[in-house]
Parts: sequence; structure tokens; C-alpha cells
Amino acid sequence: MTVPAGTISPTNLGIADAAPPRNYWRQVFHDTFAPTAARLGVAWIGVVAVLGIFAPLLANTHPILAKIEGHVVSPMLQNVTVPDVALLALTAWTIVCLVRRCSPSRLMLGALIVVPVAVLAALLLTHPPDVVDYTQYREMRRQGKIQWELMAPIPYSPYDFQRDIPDAELNAPSRYHWLGTDALGGDLLSRMIHACRIDLAIGLIATGIAVVIGIAIGGLMGYFAGWVDLLGMRLIEMFESIPQLFLLITFVAFFGANLYLIMAIIGLTSWTGEARFIRAEFLRLRRQDFVQAAISQGLPLSSVLFRHMLPNGIYPILITSSFGIASAILLESTLSFLGIGLSRDPSWGGMLNQALSAGGTFVWWIALFPGLAIFLTVFGYNLVGEAMRDALDPKLRT
Repeated sequence: MTVPAGTISPTNLGIADAAPPRNYWRQVFHDTFAPTAARLGVAWIGVVAVLGIFAPLLANTHPILAKIEGHVVSPMLQNVTVPDVALLALTAWTIVCLVRRCSPSRLMLGALIVVPVAVLAALLLTHPPDVVDYTQYREMRRQGKIQWELMAPIPYSPYDFQRDIPDAELNAPSRYHWLGTDALGGDLLSRMIHACRIDLAIGLIATGIAVVIGIAIGGLMGYFAGWVDLLGMRLIEMFESIPQLFLLITFVAFFGANLYLIMAIIGLTSWTGEARFIRAEFLRLRRQDFVQAAISQGLPLSSVLFRHMLPNGIYPILITSSFGIASAILLESTLSFLGIGLSRDPSWGGMLNQALSAGGTFVWWIALFPGLAIFLTVFGYNLVGEAMRDALDPKLRT
């Protein structure tokens, strides 16, 4: 179509190819990951997440597929665990939702359906043995019973301590063990890969518990104010006075090192910061016109709090959550380093505890690689938190 002369149009103004304006959250997302430091932090966190999710395919003594005495079998699938199935199902559903651009509510609703179904199927179809003999595969290879096999890139499970191999303990990095072996003879790289699950799970679940509690209590304090706010502040002061590390040590001493117990304690004692932020935001928002309009229309309290006020006051929680995940990982690593954390399950802090051998010799590879993993993960979350804070607060932009 021909544009009449003298007509003002986007083409005449030179903005025909201008991109459409972004909404608020798209702009925040763009500003958060625009700095190179934030991208590097997200990249490292993504690497750790991928390693944790696909750990059984990356480091496993069980062959993925093998022909043993004329029969094609999959020992890895025969020894799959419920957490393996749950993680893979959740990852697959997340990828499907990202491809189809599902809403966050549909993603969460689907996860609540997909993960339990996958776990139930794993319980019904798989029966992993209580005690696993990792030496059987090496023995069958020596006897020639395995015609061919497809192995993981790192052919060692985290609990394969190579009891059948002499002097397997404390071997320096080599072509057989890329990062060396620990004091028990386990492959250090395999244990570090499987430890990604535990450290990320502790950070995400503990922080999730803290965020839920903080939003609920802080929201009620900010909305009602008055005596509710007064009681809430006293409750926050009580929880802030609890020495978190000593509480964890006490519970572990009485009830043993349990992953779920550690996550619950960290979450139940870390919500005070989130509650303070949400309280401050709700105190500001409760007199806004859109909130008063929602109240005047007779909307229920839950709708006013969590549908109208929370989306407009959630941004401080997004910032503190990234720092909270890093703090939870550090707490678990501290417990494991002190020798009172997870004893058998692989953990970066527990590996650091073995850096000084029983003979008093410093083992450099056990200190370097797990310590570097802890540092990079905590540093990555801090980089993302700093970038998100700058993106959400225009006053901090330079």
C-alpha cells in the first residue's frame, strides 16, 4: 500500500524495525542476565544441575546396556532408584512446558501429577537390591562373560569403593580416575557428580520452605498490622536469636544425619529475612487503590493477599532466595566438613573432610576439586542475586 506524501508513519520516523516494548518481568529478566558475570553464574549453576539430574548416566559402575552370557540386559535400569525417576520425570515435564511455553501454574500443576505417577511406576516396576555388589562386573569381565557393554563416561558409582582392587585409596588423578580417589577408594569425580544432587536439593528445598513460611507470616503481618504485626515481630526476633549451626549440630547428634531433617531445619530457621521483606512491601501496598478496590469488591483474603498484593511485592524475595540457596549449601558443607553431616551419601563438604588423611598427609586433589565446586556454586548464586537486585531496583543501576 502506498503511503501518501507527508504522512507520518513509523517508516518515515525510522523506527519500522523497532522491537515491541517488553513488559516489566521480561525487562527484569533481560536486565538480570545482561551482565556477563550473571551469565557465567547461571551457566555454572546450569552445569551443576545437569550433572545432578543425569548423574546415573554420567557416572555408574552398572553398564547402561550389556550382553551378558548371550542375553542383552540393562543393569543400570535394574538398579534405578526413586529419586532418579522423579528427577528425570520432572526434567522432562519442564522441557515440555518450556517448548510449549506453558504458564507457571500449568508447570506446577503438571509436576504435581507427573512426578507422583513416575515415582509410583518406579516403585511397582523396579526392585533395586538392598546391597549392591559392584565387583561382579569386574569379575565377569575377567571371566569373559560380558560379550559387549555400553558404559557411562565415568565407569564408577559413588558407592563403588573398589574393595577388590589393591591400593585403591588415595590415588592421585590419572587416566583411570580423572580426579583421583578418596580415602575409601571411591572415584572422586563420580562422587562429586552425584553430590550435585544433594547440594542443590538442600539449597532449593530448604529455601523453598523458608520462602513459603516467610511469605505467609510476613504477608499477614503487613496486611493486618497492629497486634498481628507486633506478635509477628516478636516471633521473628525469637527465631533470629536461634544459632542455626548449633541447632543443626544438636539435632544431628540426637537424630542422626538425615538429609530431609537437615533441609527442614534450615528452612524452618531461615524464613525471617523473607518475612521482613514481605511485611515491608505489604505495609506499603495495603493502602494502594487497587488493594482497596479488591477489598471493596468482597474478594476473599487469600485472593487479596496472594493474587493482588504478592505479585507486586515479590521482588525482594527473588533476591534473597538466591543468597538463601548459597547459605544453605554452605551450612550443609560445614556440617559435612565437621564430620557430622551426611556420612555415606556423597557431599562436597564431606569430601573436604578427607583432605587430611589418617596419617596426617594433606591430599591436595581432595581439597582442591570439592572446595572449588563449593566456591563456584556459592559464587554463582551470589552473582545472580547481585544482578537481580540491580535489575529490580533502578536506584542501584550504574
